Parts: sequence; structure tokens; C-alpha cells
Amino acid sequence: MRIRTDDEVYRVDAVWLGPPKATFPWRARYVAWLIGIPAFFVVLGIERWAGWSFGFFSTAWAFVATIVITRLLTAKISHERPLGTVVTMAGRELNTPREVATGTGGAVSASRVRVRAERPLPKHKRRRQYQHHGGPPGAAFTQGTPRARRSRGNAARAGR
Repeated sequence: MRIRTDDEVYRVDAVWLGPPKATFPWRARYVAWLIGIPAFFVVLGIERWAGWSFGFFSTAWAFVATIVITRLLTAKISHERPLGTVVTMAGRELNTPREVATGTGGAVSASRVRVRAERPLPKHKRRRQYQHHGGPPGAAFTQGTPRARRSRGNAARAGR
């Protein structure tokens, strides 16, 4: 048994074929006329603003551009997504707040970075050095002093 849906009802486009007894050779939905006519005037206005003179070829190119624009826009419009929804969605997309891409602050400099003349030793080499050479020079063996506070001089490096 086959269950038929009501999709055929929505596949029918509201089409205007032209005046009675003088129909157009093409099919255009009402939405296409609603978009195409204002788009034609906008394209003509842009041509005049760009400095093109009014003539046959400029009007023909405006007509071609209008057809392309209308087809692009009506491809997004259907019975599930009407023109009002598409216009509202485009307006919200254009007016939504965006993330600020510019950083705050000035130029970066390395003036506060401390650079030492000698390289620090890894932990396992530091322990061995202290054990073999009796600890860092000038430092008595005080068990309470943390290792980070003991100073390491050039004499400790000479034994390596």
C-alpha cells in the first residue's frame, strides 16, 4: 500500500502567464515578478551611477543582470521558506553583532624578558654536581634552604 503525501499541493507554483489571450512564452512565479521588477530598477540606477549612458545595450545588460539576480534569489525561496522569511533572515544576518577582530594594546617588546648568560642545568645533572663537588661554592650545607635559593657560580661549572 502506498501512502500519498500532500507534496503535490505545494509543488504547484503560483504562476502568472500574462494577460488573457496574450500569454508570455515563459513561466514566472509571482515572487519572481515581485523581486525582478524592483531589481531591474536598482540595476538601472547602478548603471547610471557608474556613468553608463541610457541606450539599448545598457538596458539589455541590465535585463540580463536582473534575470541572474532574480534566479539567484528565487532559488532560495520556496513554500517552506517564503520571501518574508528570507528577507528577515538576511536582515538579521547583516545586523547581528560581530566579534571584535582588532586587538587592544600596543606593540610588543621583549624589554622585560630576563636573559641569563649561562644555560641552566637539568635537575638530574644539578643533583649529581652537588653530590660530587660538595655543593655549590660558598654555600654551607643547610638542609632547610630550598634548592632554588642556592646560587650556582662559575666554579661549580668548571668541574664539569
